[in-house]
Amino acid sequence: MSRASRVTALWIAALALVLAFAFLGSRGIWDPDEGRYTNVALNMLDSGDWLNPRRNDEVGHWTKPPLTYWTIAASSAVFGKNAWAARLPIALSYLLCGWLAWHIGRRLAPGAEATAALAYATMLLPFGASQLITTDYVLAACQGVALWAFVEARFGPSQHPRAWIALMWAGFALAFITKGPPGLLPLLVILLFDHLMPGPQRHRVLQLSGIVLFVLLALPWYAAVIHGHPGLFKYFVGDEVVNRVTTNEFGRHGEWYGWLQIYAPTLLLGTVPWTPTLWRWVRGLPAAVQGWRDRDTRGAESGVLLLALSVLLPLLVFCLARSRMPLYILPLFLPLAVLVARQRQGEGRALPRWPWFIAWGALLLALKLGSVLWPTHKNAAGWAAAIRARAPWPVHEVVFVEDMARYGLRLHLQAEIEKIALTPLPQPPFNPSYDELLEEELAEHEPGVVWICKQSQWPQLQARIAALGYRATALGTPYRERMMFTVESPPL
Repeated sequence: MSRASRVTALWIAALALVLAFAFLGSRGIWDPDEGRYTNVALNMLDSGDWLNPRRNDEVGHWTKPPLTYWTIAASSAVFGKNAWAARLPIALSYLLCGWLAWHIGRRLAPGAEATAALAYATMLLPFGASQLITTDYVLAACQGVALWAFVEARFGPSQHPRAWIALMWAGFALAFITKGPPGLLPLLVILLFDHLMPGPQRHRVLQLSGIVLFVLLALPWYAAVIHGHPGLFKYFVGDEVVNRVTTNEFGRHGEWYGWLQIYAPTLLLGTVPWTPTLWRWVRGLPAAVQGWRDRDTRGAESGVLLLALSVLLPLLVFCLARSRMPLYILPLFLPLAVLVARQRQGEGRALPRWPWFIAWGALLLALKLGSVLWPTHKNAAGWAAAIRARAPWPVHEVVFVEDMARYGLRLHLQAEIEKIALTPLPQPPFNPSYDELLEEELAEHEPGVVWICKQSQWPQLQARIAALGYRATALGTPYRERMMFTVESPPL
């Protein structure tokens, strides 16, 4: 690497580090997503049970496999129970994906690897998602490792391709225990690519040692929890896979036009400021596809074919599935960044000048600071401050009565969070909509409990609690149209 290339690499690395870590812990945990993941992770850490994800002592949380929870719990164990530590695994996943963009670009767009890394680090969606605690960035990093390992085995000079293929399967194993079967979607891309590119290396991805490694890494957790929880396998396959793909049960834009409503804006805005470059690549795609019909042309353009398949095949699957969310396509931004590098290289365009680095980086940091200062009801830190102002004693539990549970309070108050109902409702065996009934929660007589209900519900709830022989006492004025109160047990 030349001196100029080293300087460029250092500039890009410095920019990515600043974008990843600036203000990382300045914002409180946002509900619902950040709160749920952090809550489960801290329950694992405090209970010592790293096998069974739980939203509290009584109820499990089975919507996702455990790898994201494990990373948050491990980070919190090392760096403390705070927002910075909870978001650290996501920030590191963002940095790893930028590093992977560089190394994949070195093989598939040699000479433009710096552009690939810069494009990934500065696209709006990868940058914005790096500040949110979700499973999607951990998944993107694991799938990115698998793709990089395959690229090294297929396009690199290594004399040990079997070791790279083993790493690919390890990446897919980690993806599988991050989000289940969707984590294997890039494997379909690789198998299709191998089919389209016959030769002496065909089907090498299916080597026995790699598959055995996948089984050893990916399946033990599933085997353990399915054995310990009868019916869980049916739930994983039925609710979390089949129903998410084929129905709108979860209310995630399952209408026929939902794919256009969600993924078109995500791709157009999420790739800013590199959207024009990608648009030029899209405009040239039909001609490229015509050329790929020829076997020799496919061989000469195998790198761009792999990248195109890595974007288009998963995107087709996501469009056909009826559960659609913007972050589902986050893993596509790694191959998109390398495609940006190839396109600009083909056009003879150099990297942007340093003032661009500074100006765009400053804008991204301003957006990040704006999210810290934004007064949103999602911020669990604000709820924690409101509770402390009204309940200056140690709070061990917060109970939400037929309202959205603010699980981010698990980190900010170090208190257990529960959601209760006033009347019995049909409950699924896994991930029920509430934890207990009002009468069951009252009968526990737990100390240090703060209750929260909607302000409009307060008079009726207070009367009902009184009818059950308890006394509900309001704690100060309402907060965000919610009443906070305590409940005193009847005298013995």
